[in-house]
Amino acid sequence: MDFSALMIQVLKVIADFAGNWGLAIIILTLIIRFALWPANVSQQKSMKTMQIIQPKIKMIQEKYKSDPETMQRKMMEFWKENKVNPMAGCLPMLIQLPIFILLYSALMSPAFIEQAGNADFLFIKRLDATIRSNAGLSNDGQFQLDKFARIQSAKTASVYLKNGETLYDVRIKEPQKAVTIQGEIVPGEPVDLKLQMDSLNLKFETLNSIEKVETKVSNIQTRETENVTFNRKGDFLAATVPTVKAVESIHYDVIFLLVLFVGTMILMQKVMMAQSPKQTDPNQAAIQKSMTTVMPIMITITFVFVPIPAGVLLYLVTSNIFQIIQTVIINKQLESEDKTTKSASNAVIEAEVIDNKK
Repeated sequence: MDFSALMIQVLKVIADFAGNWGLAIIILTLIIRFALWPANVSQQKSMKTMQIIQPKIKMIQEKYKSDPETMQRKMMEFWKENKVNPMAGCLPMLIQLPIFILLYSALMSPAFIEQAGNADFLFIKRLDATIRSNAGLSNDGQFQLDKFARIQSAKTASVYLKNGETLYDVRIKEPQKAVTIQGEIVPGEPVDLKLQMDSLNLKFETLNSIEKVETKVSNIQTRETENVTFNRKGDFLAATVPTVKAVESIHYDVIFLLVLFVGTMILMQKVMMAQSPKQTDPNQAAIQKSMTTVMPIMITITFVFVPIPAGVLLYLVTSNIFQIIQTVIINKQLESEDKTTKSASNAVIEAEVIDNKK
């Protein structure tokens, strides 16, 4: 199953309903985050409990540091007694990671460029644009190319036979190798393409009856897709497509979106630390403080060099804002539960004191 194609279909359904692909990404983010709400409640409960019991964990580690096996057993017993799962805090992150990868793959794919390559949202000019890119416009009848261009065909093609019959959705074997560029690429001049006849999943007698083939061809570099008709020329299929020179440009709207992402991430970390119990261990407190500073810097540097589409950054910004609001709400709920539990415990203690006096 092509999960990237499935993600694009999900986004398309939401976009048809919302009227905009950017809104579709935001709605998808909210659906995912609301679905993960129970897991986030569990995560924040676990984080609070882990910080409260940290001194006791440290005592166990110190006591049995010369006997790792016993220390591990005692730790497991301690977690079980206190109903703590140390992995609970990682669950929401582990669930969201494949979603992030899927969204990244979907928005970087030629299929998305073809359907929504020029889609905008608010100040974002193109949801598929990265900080530096030369993404071409699909289905405009020409390719943006430079001399290092790489192309590939779609997975299927329409095959027209000499007898007038048309075969639809014929599978193309090895799409990455099926179409090749003939001769030297000169940006701005037409480029000659060749489709390997034996890449079509057809019988030999059918191959001999082919008149022409229509399929989509994608430029991997610019991620644009064009519908190309290959006409038969002897024993092979050929096409000529107009080109323009690929020009790389800097997208300042994507840079601003990256700044928003970093800002919301820093704010999210500060809110999460402020809502958590104060760290009594100075070493742990120092680690938390350095992580708040170092992590945004590392992620920013990574996103500058790794091409992250604006749509993915939009997902991350929305997710961060949701996480900030969610953290405040959940912590207020947990504080309310703690007060109720303490009040009930105090009432029981007071009742026992009164009974003892009697």
